[in-house]
Amino acid sequence: MQPEATYLCDHCGEEIVIPIDSSAGSHQEYIEDCPVCCNPMLIHVQLDDLGDAVVWSEAESEGNG
Repeated sequence: MQPEATYLCDHCGEEIVIPIDSSAGSHQEYIEDCPVCCNPMLIHVQLDDLGDAVVWSEAESEGNG
């Protein structure tokens, strides 16, 4: 299992490194502020059978959630 993965911020384009928590399940979604531009991002994490992660993000717009 990989301990970290990256995604690109939809607001500023920076590559962001995040820790992977396999105990949270194989399909995860959560809101996190970009550490560079401070805009909220909806983070998606999918873990395969080997624990390898695919991570992507979407800009969180006002009114979601």
